[in-house]
This record gives sequence, C-alpha cells and structure tokens, in this order.
Amino acid sequence: MQQVNPPEPAFSNLDSMLSRKFGKEVANYFSGSPLNRVSFLRTDHSFLAAALKHHSASFLLFKNLNPLAKDPTKLEFVSYQDVHPLIGDDPYSKSEEELVAEYNSDVTIPQLLFLGLDEGNREGLRYKIYTGSPYFALDVTPKGTIAARAESLVQEMESRGLQFLSGRMQTSLPVTDAAIYAQARALLDWNARNPFCAQCGQPTLSINGGTKRTCPPKDMASLVTTIGGDVGAKPNERPDCATRKGISNLSFPRTDPTVIMAVVSSDGRRVLVGRQKRWPPYWYSTLAGFVEPAESVEEAVRREVWEESGVRLGRVVIHSTQPWPYPANLMIGAIAQCVPDGETIELQHDPELEDARWASLDEVREALIVGTSPLGEPAQEGYKEGNLRLPPNTAIANQLLAAVVGGFLGEPSKM
Repeated sequence: MQQVNPPEPAFSNLDSMLSRKFGKEVANYFSGSPLNRVSFLRTDHSFLAAALKHHSASFLLFKNLNPLAKDPTKLEFVSYQDVHPLIGDDPYSKSEEELVAEYNSDVTIPQLLFLGLDEGNREGLRYKIYTGSPYFALDVTPKGTIAARAESLVQEMESRGLQFLSGRMQTSLPVTDAAIYAQARALLDWNARNPFCAQCGQPTLSINGGTKRTCPPKDMASLVTTIGGDVGAKPNERPDCATRKGISNLSFPRTDPTVIMAVVSSDGRRVLVGRQKRWPPYWYSTLAGFVEPAESVEEAVRREVWEESGVRLGRVVIHSTQPWPYPANLMIGAIAQCVPDGETIELQHDPELEDARWASLDEVREALIVGTSPLGEPAQEGYKEGNLRLPPNTAIANQLLAAVVGGFLGEPSKM
C-alpha cells in the first residue's frame, strides 16, 4: 500500500523571525486537523443541539474503536438522519446540570463526541461569530440498554458496503481524515476506559461534548456503594466524592507524554537504532519511552537512552511532536548527541531491546529511501534483503532520522 506523506505544517510559507532562526516547523501524521475544536462551546447545549441537526453535520462511527470507512484509505462520515435511531431527537435538549441531576446508571447513553467545526465550509452552521461544518464521533458498539439499536445501525452501515476498519493502527488514511480519527479514537477510548470514578468507584457520566466525565451526587438506579454497603435512607444519594470539589484531573482525558529520540554519535556520523524481539528481521527504529513524574523531557531522553542502550547523552533538542491515539500518547520527538566517552552500547540494564547498534548516515539515508514500511509490510522497490529497515514516514521516528541525515546538525539556523 502506498505510504501517506505527513501533513504540511501551519503557515508553512510564512516568513518570520522564528522560522528564519529555527527553520520550518515540522508536522507529523495524526496532527494537522482541519477542525476548530471551539472547546469553550462544549458546555453550550444550544450550540451543540444546533450543530447536531445542521445539514452540514458529519458523524464518524466507531465500533470497538474501529472507524467506519469505505476502505483503509477513506473514512465514511454519515448524517444526523443516519444516527437518529440510536441517539434520539436531541441528546442536548437538557442542560448538563439537568442531566447530572437525573442520572440513572441503569440506562446506557450513547457515547457522542463533539469534535469541532470545519471552518473551510462557509455554508456550514452559523452560531454567533463562528461558522463551519460540525463534526461528531459516535460509539456504536452494541452494549447495555442500547445494544439492539446499535446493532441495527451497524448492520445498516454494513449493508451499504461499508466496513469498520479492523487492526490496532490506521496509518493509510489521508492526513485530514487521520487527524479527525485520532482525536475521536483517543476520546472514545478514554471514555470507555473510565466508566467508574477513580475516587469512589461509582459510575460516571460523560459531559462537555464527551471531553469530561463527572461523578453525579445521585443515581436514580439506587446502586449499592463500593465504599461501605447500602446507601441508607436515601438510596439515590451517593457518598461524598473528592472529584466533586474543585478541579480534579480524575474527570478529564489523560495524555501520556512519551519521548522518542534520534541519537547521534559524538562525531555526528552515526545514529543509534534499536529493535524489539517481536519486530520483523532487519527492522530498527529510534529509541522511545514514557516521561515519568517530575522529570523534564530532556531528562527523560537521557534516562531512557541509558536504560535501554547504555549510551550516555549530552545535549538534547526537541524537534517536533506527534499525537499518537494508541491509546493517548503525545510523542515528543528529540534529537540528542552522545558525550564523547558514552557511545558504548550495553543492554544489561533494561531488557526491552533485543539489539541496538550504530548505523552510518549513509545507511540510514538509503533505508529511508527504499527500506521503510509499516511493520510486516514489504519495503519499497530496490531494497536489498539484509539491509536496514525503518518505520514509514507516518511515524515520527522517520521524521527524526530524516532530519539528522538531512543536515539538521550541520545547519545552525535549524534547531
């Protein structure tokens, strides 16, 4: 399958002091969304109701986190009329306060997300000073009290010759589709993983257009609490919960920062690459790992590289970032350089890597031309068996390696 190029960065042709000093911004796959998220309108149910029923509104359906599509290269968006049998006339007819007060955990509410407005369509919804086509995402996985209606909608979509794309990763989509998909998948996954309050264990309710979960003080289902037995005289009263006081990160989506780095030798002539045991033969990539609490990005880069390879680093420079919706990572791409006496590879610390080695710039350069592909797929024409294999250009690792062999270290004007 033909590889997809990363998106163009915002204002790529704009001349500015920053671009002259640091070079052109780099955008990575899963970024570059055409949508304005207008996050401040997520609590405005008058806006959401108008957006929901507008003729320009588009809905992306997911079943078990798999998006609806024509084929692996094209998502399929449906209309309000298509989803009406599942979501009803207007899920935003009541305010958030009313929905919280009437919460009943025995009733399954379809997980609906407001993603944003495509302001490129000037014939879209007009609301106050904002204009654009609304985009939503909807989980149609059959479950709970909506199982029958959800299954009916799934069957209707499949009868049209559409499919819910299987597989853990989708990297064949056009860049705008990929960015919309990434936002929707990450939020649906977070909602699905957090049906219960982390503080008190009671069921939670999705609000703010699907971008926040709240722990209601009452439940019309009269559940038994997980803290201390029956709730007593008022069976719908829940125990006190810390998440209802002030701002709590228990109620908001999480994004896990992850560092990924192209490590250059002290003389600038080689690049460190590593491989995991499960990867196909000759397939290598840059090293990566999670940022830990109370750790800077630069510290995380140095720690992860030493733990995985034994190599010790000096200067670390941030290159670009990539949202990665599997499930909710922000890949922080960096380029780092070894200290002169720190290039010895030692794998005895962290057993994550099967192998790590130094590759010459020429070897990396050739691999970027003929040796890239998603895991398990063949390389391009001209690849010689046994040579280095690298990730495709939809991966930030590819961008980092391309920057190194493209002169990143040799041009002071490009950070």
